[in-house]
Amino acid sequence: MYAALWRVLPGPVWLRILILVVLVAAILYVLAFYVFPWIDELTTPTQDVTVDQ
Repeated sequence: MYAALWRVLPGPVWLRILILVVLVAAILYVLAFYVFPWIDELTTPTQDVTVDQ
């Protein structure tokens, strides 16, 4: 899979590495800010906890 991805990317080695770094950063951003919070809402029961003093 990685070899096929490496062959598909255009340009010299430094450009391929840059493209891969940007792709990994974009994927991690989407996972952290959209996918994981959405899954958390589906799986974690919400509890309304109030502490009186």
